[in-house]
Amino acid sequence: MLTHLDAQGRANMVDVTDKAVTSREALAESLVRMRPQTFELIQSGGHPKGDVLAVARIAGIQAAKKTADLIPLCHPLMLTSVKVELLLEAPDAVRIQARCKLAGQTGVEMEALTAASVAALTLYDMCKAVDKGMVIEATRLLNKSGGKSGDYKAAVAP
Repeated sequence: MLTHLDAQGRANMVDVTDKAVTSREALAESLVRMRPQTFELIQSGGHPKGDVLAVARIAGIQAAKKTADLIPLCHPLMLTSVKVELLLEAPDAVRIQARCKLAGQTGVEMEALTAASVAALTLYDMCKAVDKGMVIEATRLLNKSGGKSGDYKAAVAP
């Protein structure tokens, strides 16, 4: 049984030594809502801080690679692929989707969720001077494949 608790009930990292190496993939998303004027600045490329989408994309990729440093008891992983897409949804939202892959003994759900979350936070940081009222919402795992627990697919998007 996999648990974060040892025999004395103390938190510890799950031992995955005996788990098989399999291909694993996870897709997570986060949604950032903003004023239509902020959306227009981002879409037009006219934001005073430049290409905020590119900065958020890079931040998400870097965050995925540092997940074990951010989330207690997470395994450090050798990711083979991280993709972060920022999809403009007029008139007032940016949907961030982060996909992580590896061949390993544990899944990449936390890496995908971390990438989507940090990309959303970076977008907020880059745009807060023009829109402090932005809302980050609907951060969730969309799907995952591989590993002993099998595949997962989320219900229809909110």
